[in-house]
Amino acid sequence: MEMTEYSSTEMMAVCGAHAVKDGERVFAGTGLPVLGAMLAKVTHAPNAIIIYEGGYVDTQNKDLALSVADSRLGYRAAASIGLIETLGFLMMGGRVDVGFLGAAQIDEYGNINTSYIGEFEKPKVRLPGSGGGNDIASSAGRIILMFTHDARKFVKKLDYLTSPGHLSGPGSREKLGLIGKGPALVVTDKCQMDFNPDTKRIRLKSVHPGVTPEWVKENVMFDLIIPNDIPTTAEPTAQELETLRTLDPQGIYLGKGQK
Repeated sequence: MEMTEYSSTEMMAVCGAHAVKDGERVFAGTGLPVLGAMLAKVTHAPNAIIIYEGGYVDTQNKDLALSVADSRLGYRAAASIGLIETLGFLMMGGRVDVGFLGAAQIDEYGNINTSYIGEFEKPKVRLPGSGGGNDIASSAGRIILMFTHDARKFVKKLDYLTSPGHLSGPGSREKLGLIGKGPALVVTDKCQMDFNPDTKRIRLKSVHPGVTPEWVKENVMFDLIIPNDIPTTAEPTAQELETLRTLDPQGIYLGKGQK
């Protein structure tokens, strides 16, 4: 593969990295979120602090972690604490600037379902549930959502509300006392979406190269806000791709054949 070529997975990881600012405390889950956070740290955000749910903080691990509790994350970590301290003292204490999450379903206000698909009594699919997702969605300064694009994921009504987005619109989170500001960005393998600051409804921000706004609109099951001018997402640079592939040389999260 030439360095100018890239996969949709690499595009998502780079978009996730761009969403991280220097000096931020980043709560990153296993997979593309951690790759995005690590890429940000070694490129434009060297002072970002990555926090793992398993309790490892600002690690210097040499090998890519396979889970949020992988012991290799303990290598030269600034701290190794417990789950209660991570989700309690740090997350619920308002000490996390940005958190990454995935979703099986998302509605137009960024509310998330990761529990089940179908009827409660007899679901079609049982999903992992919340884990720390509700804590992150409720308390992190802002939320970045990352998942592959499928029309069935962008629904008008969730089968189950696992983690809060902007709930029913402006003021909803504040009314319930949630300290986090909610979802700020959705990254898929086709586009990026953000949220209208006035209505808190999701809107198209950019489309990846080769994707049209019309395609995105047809693959969302609610009335997506589409501004008149939709830019094309900037392609990953050669340096970003080289760094990303160095971080995941075995293609654990990027997939095989990325080099």
